[in-house]
Amino acid sequence: MVKLRTMIRNAEKGGAQWAKKNDSRITPFGKILRKTRIDELPQFINVFKGDMGLIGPRPERPEFVEELKEKIPFYETRYIIKPGLTGWAQVNAKYASSDDDTLEKLQYDLFYIKERSVFLDFRIIVKTISTIIFFRGQ
Repeated sequence: MVKLRTMIRNAEKGGAQWAKKNDSRITPFGKILRKTRIDELPQFINVFKGDMGLIGPRPERPEFVEELKEKIPFYETRYIIKPGLTGWAQVNAKYASSDDDTLEKLQYDLFYIKERSVFLDFRIIVKTISTIIFFRGQ
């Protein structure tokens, strides 16, 4: 997945870590990129290549996937559809910074998978645009 770098160098020298609110590893410019969601724009390359869809469950970092599959029942189910640039969990839940947050987002992802429709996709796009316009990113 293509992204713009928003963290300091060697931000995870001790291993992968969950991002958190007011994370000291995020650069000042990175905060602006994240707040405006501009850091997500390069992922359109992945959409155009066919690696991702426009809408679907957001891909999780590989460092966390195996652990989450062991801890959270049905976690793998979110991978039955292509990951997306935005999704129902992204527009309805806070930024995941723990296993509990991930479980909440999984519930939104499973709802999306079950109820997928043009109308739901339209709602997600409208909520995503609203998030961008009103700077409601992390």
